[in-house]
Amino acid sequence: MSDASSKIEFLRASLAKAGLETPDKRSRAPLGHMAADRTLKGGLQRGALHEVFAQSSHETSATGFAAALAARVGGDKHILWIRTDFSALEYGEISATGLLDFGLDPSRVLLLRVSDAEDALHAASDALCCPALGTVVIEIPREPGILDLVASRRLTLTCAESGVTALLLRFAAKPEASAAETRWLVRAARSLSPQKDIEEEHWGRPVFVAQLLRNRHGPLGHWVMEWNADDGDFKEFPNTGVGAADSGIVVSASCDRPFAAAVEDAGDTASLRSVA
Repeated sequence: MSDASSKIEFLRASLAKAGLETPDKRSRAPLGHMAADRTLKGGLQRGALHEVFAQSSHETSATGFAAALAARVGGDKHILWIRTDFSALEYGEISATGLLDFGLDPSRVLLLRVSDAEDALHAASDALCCPALGTVVIEIPREPGILDLVASRRLTLTCAESGVTALLLRFAAKPEASAAETRWLVRAARSLSPQKDIEEEHWGRPVFVAQLLRNRHGPLGHWVMEWNADDGDFKEFPNTGVGAADSGIVVSASCDRPFAAAVEDAGDTASLRSVA
């Protein structure tokens, strides 16, 4: 063992003895969904890069799913959400009221608008070095050339060094080679109808059809996941299958949107109460 390694081990042992050891940067954040957590070996890896892709016309649902992951992984720390100007104009602004209804304290979320994907990646690289942040969400639409395998490796290395988690949120894009720990494809599903004794303003809980397309350390999966805003975690959806949760139209798909390269299912429409 080198002198530098010996000193590092000595410092770690000293901190542990004094009760000042640093938290495990590579710990896992359980999502609350038993099947997903089992597949992820305990939850989503902290201090890593994860990708969330929106199925065509389900950008709002993917935004909500990314917000839920950020809340679970970040703990009590702040979340930095980086968006390009185009993304904000095309897919709408992040709503503080929507975040609150979603179970996420808006005061925890810091929004940063940048001009393009290059500025978004530069800002993310700097932000991921800040241990005061729990999660950095990088929202990049379409397929800019700068977002390649090399860029994802840089983000991954920075995450591993700082322990801050990065969520790369992609709209109108198709998955390519990446160093990400996990990759998700998300679309909305129909929420359960509220009981008759609940007030009419009750929208039902957000429900996602989440497909785990990439998992570097385990198998893949496909689940219907219900977000519980009160508890701040995902629940098993009570229906028996994906098809039962997918039927029905609650909110029509947004118009004047670009054609997405992701898999499109014309029969499904968004049912998540908007956070964007």
